[in-house]
Formats: sequence, structure tokens, C-alpha cells
Amino acid sequence: MTEWIHAHRDLTGVLLGTGFGLCARLLMMRTDYRQYPAYPHGVISNIALGLIAGALGSISVPALYHNNYTAVTFLSLAAQQFRDVRNLERNTLTAIDKVELVPRGSAYIEGMAVVFEGRNYLAIFTALLTSMASMAINWWSGVLAGLLTLAVVHRFMRGKTIRDIANVAEAEVKFDGPGLFVGDVYMMNVGLEEDRNLILKQGIGVMLTPHNGNGRVTIANLGQRQAILYDVSTRLGVYRDEGEPTLIPLAKLSLDSGRLAVLVLPRERNVQFAVQAVENVPLLEAAVRLPVIANRRSQGG
Repeated sequence: MTEWIHAHRDLTGVLLGTGFGLCARLLMMRTDYRQYPAYPHGVISNIALGLIAGALGSISVPALYHNNYTAVTFLSLAAQQFRDVRNLERNTLTAIDKVELVPRGSAYIEGMAVVFEGRNYLAIFTALLTSMASMAINWWSGVLAGLLTLAVVHRFMRGKTIRDIANVAEAEVKFDGPGLFVGDVYMMNVGLEEDRNLILKQGIGVMLTPHNGNGRVTIANLGQRQAILYDVSTRLGVYRDEGEPTLIPLAKLSLDSGRLAVLVLPRERNVQFAVQAVENVPLLEAAVRLPVIANRRSQGG
């Protein structure tokens, strides 16, 4: 067996690289509460793309090893293909968003499309390192490199969430006449007494207090607010139907303190789960701002 592996070093590197590249894509693929990718067809397309990415990354190593520099062209074509796939994912999610009772929003969709593209590149990177180690040293070095790369991929796939930038706590939902408040933050005017009673019965108020100026600017982003409303509504359900504007979840900013008040009307009213759902909302790349760090650098420079 060892002699065969040594005699077919190129093939061994390609097989190991393709296998670990596919494993990396499978590791990063989760069908969670958002039901994306959908099962089973969305999962099949993700597996196919992971297999293609792993094969491209692993085949390029023996090609370059034998001075076949056209492998770089294949990698550039793969990058273009994955950018096209990113655009396809964006268009698909945008079309689906139009039929959601609580939409994701364009910032959330763009973030998901970027992550979708980036994870294919991570699969190529895993396959590339695995195949390179296998050919440069031996097959078990390729296995070790693949395992280490999978560990790194698993570490970096965990992004930050709302709990990293803000404290999240329950806030009282109350009315002052027709004015609806969450804590001390005014949300909207509700004219019908029937709607007011329903909001008091079913509504849950959550208050986000940012840790610093960076968090204050991030939660003020409209895309990040919409992501919070969408995630909480997806996890707990939403108590509304089309054509009922007074029952839509809301997120309003306190201009004085920078806190964010969130009102949700879940199908299953559970305050603890609602707070946890808000804490676990991912931070969107398009929403993250670092004005505090920028000010420190400008003062120091």
C-alpha cells in the first residue's frame, strides 16, 4: 500500500486535497433555523460546489509541480465562477425575501451571499494546503495538514454576535394613551384599542445597551436592526398577517443614549428565548463600524 502511494504521489495528493476540501465545505454548511441552505436540493448544490472547489485546489498543486502554469488560469476561472454563484444566491434570496412576513433586508442578504462565496474559497485553500503537504513530504503529512486546516476553518467560521457589542435585557411594553413604549423609548402610535390589548398580551420588549461607541454605531445600522427582527421572528414565529402594520416587529433607537429598543410579537411568547435570540443574531459585515478605534489612531498619529 505504501509503495502504491509513493508511486502515485500526484494522485494521492489530489485525492487527499479533494477529500479535505469537501470536508471543509461540509463543516461550514449548516441548515439551521433560517432553513438555508434548504433541504435537500440546496444541500446537494452546496456539496457539489464543495467538491468542485476541493478538486480545483488539489489539482493545481501537481500541475504547478510539473511546471504546468496554466493551473493558475483554472483558479482564476474558479474565482469568477464563484462570484457568479454569489450573484445567483443574492438574487435568489432577494426574490424569497419579498414573500416573508418579516424580511431579512438587503444587508443580511448581501452578508449571506459574501459568506457563501468565501466558504468556497476556504475549501480551495484547505485542498491546496493538504495536497501541497502530501506531495512535498508524504501522505500522512497531508492528512495532518488537512486536519489542522479544518481546525482553523472551524475557528474562523464563528463570527461575532450581538452579545459581543451590547447587553440585552427584557424591557417593559406599555402604553401612554395611544403611544407605544418599550422601556422609555417611544415606538409608534396605535389607535385601535383591540390592537393595543393584543400587543400588551403578545408583545415582548427587549433593550440593547451598547458596550461602547462602536456598538452604538453598529446597532444603529438599519440593516443590523432588520437582521435582529428577522432572526427573532424566525426563531419564535411571528403573530401577524399581511396587511396589519400595527403588528409588525419594530426596532427604534434612543437618540439620547444610543440604546436600541426592540418590540416583537412572537407566535410562542417566551421572554427568555427572545432575549437569547437577540443575543445570538450575527453581526453583519456591512453594519460593523469602528469609530472608537479610528479616533484613537487619528489622535495617536
